[in-house]
Order: sequence, then C-alpha cells, then structure tokens
Amino acid sequence: MKIIKPRGLKLGDTVGIIAPASPTPHEAINQSIAIFQRFGYEVRLGKTVGQEFGYLSGSDWCRVQDIHDMFSDPEITAIFCLRGGYGTPRILDLIDYDLIRENPKIFVGYSDITGLLTAIHQCTGLVTFHGPMIAELANKKDPPSWSTLFRHLTNPITVEPYFSDTKDAYTIVPGIAEGEIVGGNLSLLVSTLGTPYEIDTEDKILFIEDVGEETYSVDRMLTQLRLAGKLESANGIVVTNMSEMIKNTNKPNFTIKQVLTDILHPLGIPCFYGLQIGHCQPNLTVPIGVQVQLDATKRILAFLERGII
Repeated sequence: MKIIKPRGLKLGDTVGIIAPASPTPHEAINQSIAIFQRFGYEVRLGKTVGQEFGYLSGSDWCRVQDIHDMFSDPEITAIFCLRGGYGTPRILDLIDYDLIRENPKIFVGYSDITGLLTAIHQCTGLVTFHGPMIAELANKKDPPSWSTLFRHLTNPITVEPYFSDTKDAYTIVPGIAEGEIVGGNLSLLVSTLGTPYEIDTEDKILFIEDVGEETYSVDRMLTQLRLAGKLESANGIVVTNMSEMIKNTNKPNFTIKQVLTDILHPLGIPCFYGLQIGHCQPNLTVPIGVQVQLDATKRILAFLERGII
C-alpha cells in the first residue's frame, strides 16, 4: 500500500485530544491540557475525554465517533491520545479507514494505542506515531520525550539516529538491516494475531516494547509471534527497554536477557535490546511506516526518511 505522510505540525495549529481506551481522572486531564496548551497549540477535546464507561472512556461507538470526528474536521492538524490502558482492540473493526485515508493527519499514542497505530497504518498507508501521551504530562514533563516527539512532528530536517547507550543495552545478533519500521506493545501485537489487523512484519524492522509482565509472559508472547512467523519474516528486530518488568523471586525464573537470547538469537537476523521507547523514560518517538536502518552491532536506529511532509 502507498505510504501517506501527514502534514507537519506548526505553532498555533489546532490539535485534537481523544481517549480511545481507558479513562483518566479529571484533575490529571486539566493539568495535562494546560501544559500542552503552553506548548503553543490550540486544543479541541473529544467527547470521550473525561468520560467513564467501566474500564473504558466511553462506549465503543462513542470512541469510534471521536476518531471519525477528529479526522474529518478540517481545522484539526494532529490527533493525540490521552492515555492507553485497554479498549482499542474492541473498535478496530468499527473504524472507517477510507475516511482516515482521505483525511490524513498526525496520530500519536502508544501502549494500548498500538492497536490503532498498526490498524490505521496497515489499512490506510498513513504514517502513525508511536510516542508519549497527553495524560503523562500531569505526572512528569519528561522533556526528552516531548522534544523528540515534536522534532518528528514539526522538523522537515532529518531526525538524529537513536543510540542505545544504557547499561543494560546489548546486541543479540550483530549486523545491519533496513526496512519499514513497524511494531509497538508486545501484548497488543499478540492480541491481534489471527485477525484482519495482525501486524505485517514481512521485510520490516520490528520494534517491541512492554511493561509490567512476568518473564514467562514475555516468553509466551514472543513464542507466539515466532510460531506465527512474525519474527523470522522481519529484516531486523529492536527490543526496547523492558527494565520495568515484574520480578517474581518466589519461583524458578529466567532473566529477560535469557528469554530474548533463546528466542531471537536462533533467527540469525540483526537485533538488539535497550532503546528507550515505550514504557520508559525517555519515551522516544517512532514514526510507524518510514524507512529506517538498524545497526545491531552498534545498537543504532537511524531514520532514512521523515514521517511528515
């Protein structure tokens, strides 16, 4: 499918904020929006912002309507998700992807929003952005995450490569690979296997992130991706920083490194661990659908093109 790039964001543009997954407390919403407005943008809130419907921010149709309204509104330049949690898999088959294809815009989120990022990209060709979400501003401003996000959304110049230089980073299989980058939250990627929205990794660079899982759960999900042919079909793999996993010391266990080595090393494709993407600080932005080069030996991810026009 032809890749579609959204128009870049400019100061003073109007951005839409939606809550397509779980709800957020009103105090956190107000604090976050106030900070975001100080970035220099007009803000328009979706109907789901501030709503509660069990563990969702609204009914399925309400959350879908928010997405449709934001993409169809000619005054909205970019759409930011408020938070993740749970809920996006329920609405993937309700979305009007033709509407999105005809009204391409910046769309940002991560975690549970992986469901939307992947489905929108694969069903329309639109580059989507795996990056920080608005509700996080209430707890931590985390300047590196936001400055990197806005470089991807506003800067027509090439973005600097990402280098994995944390003490826990390591090469799993050395080598260099190129391809379109896809991926996101491991749990969400696995949950869509066997559906029309499962991730296409053929000749792609796959990145994987997650948080709060026990080691055996990561093992199970990676094994499911492997058995589904999603790992060996990729040109290269980046596993992002998974330091915030559940460490169960009450039973025999493996380390995350042992699991990754067991499953990924036999594939023989370039892969490494440790980029700061997803549930970590900073949370560096990845434009899903652009061409990148992965150097697993040096643990570098370089962007060969921009995600905006």
